[in-house]
Parts: sequence; structure tokens; C-alpha cells
Amino acid sequence: MHYKRPLLSLFLAGSLLTGCQDHRIPSIVQPTMTTLATGLVGVIGVETDATGRVFVTEQGTGNNDGRVSEITPDGKVHPIITGLYSFTRPDNELDATDHLLAADGVLYILNAKGLYTFNISAYKTGDAPIPASSLTPENIQKFVIDYTFTEDTGESHLYNMTLGPDGALYFSDAAANAIIRRSKTGQLGVVTAVPGIANPNPAGPPPGPPFVQSVPTGITYDGKQFAISTLLGFPFPAGKALIYRMDLAGKISVFQQTFNSLVDLENDGSGNYLALEFAVFGPMGWTPKTGRLLRAKGTSSDVLLDKLNLPTDLKVVDSHTAYLTSLGDGTLYKITF
Repeated sequence: MHYKRPLLSLFLAGSLLTGCQDHRIPSIVQPTMTTLATGLVGVIGVETDATGRVFVTEQGTGNNDGRVSEITPDGKVHPIITGLYSFTRPDNELDATDHLLAADGVLYILNAKGLYTFNISAYKTGDAPIPASSLTPENIQKFVIDYTFTEDTGESHLYNMTLGPDGALYFSDAAANAIIRRSKTGQLGVVTAVPGIANPNPAGPPPGPPFVQSVPTGITYDGKQFAISTLLGFPFPAGKALIYRMDLAGKISVFQQTFNSLVDLENDGSGNYLALEFAVFGPMGWTPKTGRLLRAKGTSSDVLLDKLNLPTDLKVVDSHTAYLTSLGDGTLYKITF
């Protein structure tokens, strides 16, 4: 398994708020989950725009068949961008499309080729899809690879993003293990590196390295500070993945460390977080239907949904509605609180 591009390899081996929206999710109500769309190929990200339209990313099969689609309330899939770079590497891992973000009439899409932008303010449901070849991606990865980190992996995998102060985008880089900032005018900078942990059981089983990388996945902003979810590298120790908080200067602090392989998080409107676990890593790899949605409260967590099948993204729309993608099911779910 290739660990420098951890999320692609992890998925195949087996968030987000735009700006500082504050959706207070009820703490008592048990959420319900219903199926909105099925048959999605390598589904990763889900996002909504200011009008409530729902968009998803699909990685495809490795044959340059990634796409971005709108999912309408009747469950219909309307492709918007097709032919996004999707490549199967010699180690059978995918270089493809990850998350997306809607802000100020623009849809930002992260792909192995770079950051794509699409004007959704001019898009109407049912418009003919456009080929990805008609768009020019911004190669942020080159900046990251050229940067000299203290712990330098030599690689970049821009996985997720959120809108921060002054219209800047903040990216979680799941190969460089860092947070990257892109100003509204396009200037790039490294905010901070995301620290790993000492391996709690290096002798195993399975035996592993003395130090475990802490791979940043989801990132969100509440108007004052950021929160970052992490997915620990091999041997993926259970109950040790962290949620970090980060201030505007890039200072990192631990919010909670009790999780299994986090892939996303959202603000819940009360100072806590909705945290999404991908799966438990077992003797045969990632165990299907062991993903969970939790409310992380700093010292403890409440389980909101369990038995999720390799979930990858959560999007909170308001205090009563969210969407969740399942890579294992190829499905977009709607959650009602």
C-alpha cells in the first residue's frame, strides 16, 4: 500500500461549511437517513450552493471518466462536467477527483490535475455537460511539492477545502500533511503542518513504524477558528485519530483524540463537531459497514449513525438537513435531524 497518497490507497484497499454558517444541530433528535441517488461511481464529495442545489464528485474508474453532477430532489443525476482526469496507477490506486466547494457563484473542484473552477451562477439544471478539457486547472500541487517542509513527503494530494477569512481558500493536503492557503487573488502559502503521533503499538500486530502520520482530511471554519479531521496512517490505530483546532495564525491544538479514521467534519453550531469515520481497519483491511457519524464534544462523543459503508463526505445544509456520500454503496444519502 502506498502511504504518501494515503486517502486514495486507503479507499482502494478496502466538509465542509462555506464561510462561517452556524447551523445548530439538535442534540437530542436521532437523525434518519434516506437514499437520494444510487449508481454513483467512486463518489467522494457532496456540496450545496446558495440555492440549495446538490452537487457530487465521482472519481470514475481510472479511464478519465471522473465527473461532477447535480443530484435533483427526485434522485436524478445530471452530469455537469465530464471526462475529469481519472487514472489507475501501476499500484492500482486512483489519481482522480476528490471534494468540491460552492462559494460566491463558483464551484471549486479538487482533482489530481489541480483546482478547477466552474461558474454555477450561470448553470441551469439540465444544461448539457461540458468536457473537463474545456477548463484549465490551477496547479497548486506544484507549489506544495516545491515547498521545503520540516517533514517533507515530496508529494501533494489536495483533498478538501473550506472558505476562510477574506475570501481565502484553505486546503487540507493529505500527502504533504499540511494546511495550504490560497488568497482571494491566488497567492499561495503554507499555514501549518499537521502533526502525527507516536505509534501506540509498534510491535503489532501488525508491526508498524514508530511514528504514525496524521493525515488531514476534512477542514471547516466557524468564523473564529478552523477544525481539521485526521486519518492516521499505517497501522491505522483504532481510537487514536484526532480532531485538531487551528487558529488564524496556524497554531494547532488537540480538540479530541478518540476516533477511527476520520474523513470529514462539520460545525454543529454549538461549538462541537459532526465527525465522519470512514471504517475500522481489520485483518482483511477496511471493514465494510463500520463507518460512523459522531457528535464530537471534546471529552466524549455521541453516535448519531453507525454501520455506514465507507462514507467519505458530509454536508450540513441547515439545522435539520445534511447529505452524506458512501463510497462503499455508490450512494448519496439525505440525513434529517
